[in-house]
Amino acid sequence: MKKSNYIVPVLLAAVLLSSCHRDELNPQSQIQVSNLTAFTTVGRIQSQVLGLYGGLKAGGFYGGRYEIAGDVKADNFIDELNNLITDADVWAGNPTNSATGVVNLWSAAYLCINNCNVFIDGMNAGGTKTVGAALGANYIAEAKLIRGLSYFSLMQFYALPYAAGGTNKGLPLRLKGVTGPGSSNLARSPVDSVYAQIIQDLNDAEAALPASYPAANGLAAAYYNSTRATSSTAVALKTRVYLAMQQWNNVITEANKIVSANAPFTSPGGVTYSLQADIVKAFTAPYKTSENIFSLPMSSTTGDNPGTQNQLGFYFSPAKAVVTGGTGNGEFSLNPNGVIADPNWKATDRRRFFVVTSNTGGKKWLNKYPAPSPYTDYPPVMRYSEVLLNLAEARARSTNSVDAQAVALLSAVRSRSDATTTYTPASFANAATLEAAIMQERNIEFLGEGLRNFDLTRLQLQIPAKGSAPAKNATDVGYIWPISATELSLNTLCTDN
Repeated sequence: MKKSNYIVPVLLAAVLLSSCHRDELNPQSQIQVSNLTAFTTVGRIQSQVLGLYGGLKAGGFYGGRYEIAGDVKADNFIDELNNLITDADVWAGNPTNSATGVVNLWSAAYLCINNCNVFIDGMNAGGTKTVGAALGANYIAEAKLIRGLSYFSLMQFYALPYAAGGTNKGLPLRLKGVTGPGSSNLARSPVDSVYAQIIQDLNDAEAALPASYPAANGLAAAYYNSTRATSSTAVALKTRVYLAMQQWNNVITEANKIVSANAPFTSPGGVTYSLQADIVKAFTAPYKTSENIFSLPMSSTTGDNPGTQNQLGFYFSPAKAVVTGGTGNGEFSLNPNGVIADPNWKATDRRRFFVVTSNTGGKKWLNKYPAPSPYTDYPPVMRYSEVLLNLAEARARSTNSVDAQAVALLSAVRSRSDATTTYTPASFANAATLEAAIMQERNIEFLGEGLRNFDLTRLQLQIPAKGSAPAKNATDVGYIWPISATELSLNTLCTDN
């Protein structure tokens, strides 16, 4: 296994770019040819497994554009270049069905989903016999985790939040691989049905994934345990999904599997997770710390990085002409009225290290992803600090009290970066003030990691105004995105938002 040269699965080299791009399928395509042999050798199957991660880490998806949209759609960034190709309309809250961000994210996510579906179908049809039952179950579980994460990610932009009602329109729920024409039309399943499938995929993944991976091919176990799905990865992702569903007790149940009862908080089994003493290490090569539950490896090899105008550093990091040492294009600066204006986020907080200032004018930028072109920072999908704050929020909301463990979890995240602050139950007048503190901690901790839009919309909160972009309430046009124009043109049963 090479370090990070994940390749697209052999049988999907010519697969559709949307969930149902029938016009792009060639009757003599590589799909149909390679299906004959794709699952007949262990090596080919292993390459396809790694290719599933390749689809997830595509620049149009978790390689960059998903996280970027999740932040610039919210309130902490200001658009500097007004470029529609790089999400100016997403920032402004007015993307159309044919907007670059809307069409490309839908396409990238459904391509990833179809990769998983075709792989699962192939394994069930004969691939498992090739590799053996245990390894076959492992591989299918990886595919299900990636599929579940992909559907969950789409739901955060193209559907109303779970709290708005489970019968609202969700997504076309495709669970069988598309390898030929005639599969375009499929209506959108309800929100609750899509979430049920996401949870089912993650439950199946948890049951069949290994607790950890050993060192192999000259790479440390920590590399595989942070870039490939384990059973704990599935558990961690479930805490996020149940948070979106506001099923607080389920968040607690899942988080307790990988969070100790008392500080210092660590995972009791499988991969050993804990907070890094210095958060900067979680964003510094080689990106395989005890905090990095799931990250996507990048390298300078062509095709193994996000590609042009997709990279986190390209969007958020300033240009070198603006800030000495800058490595990005400066697409979005930090909103001076956003989270960086919080007086309780102290100048001595280690997370302020990621905030840099223009050489002149005082404008602020996020430099969390400082690697220069071709931008090989590993995009973080899930960190242990998120699990701790997911659990803290769930405990506070489920008990409607100043819950002692919730306070301890919050304090652990804050004090690791700000040693001058320690929270106790006496720090909070009531449950509401504790919940607000947890939400603001998330806002600081995950700045530039794509979670801000999720945190606002799952609670049906207003997306605040920023710069020239107006506020968006939960019932406003633009609070969620329209459905991709490409999907609507090909799928006559799919309706728009």
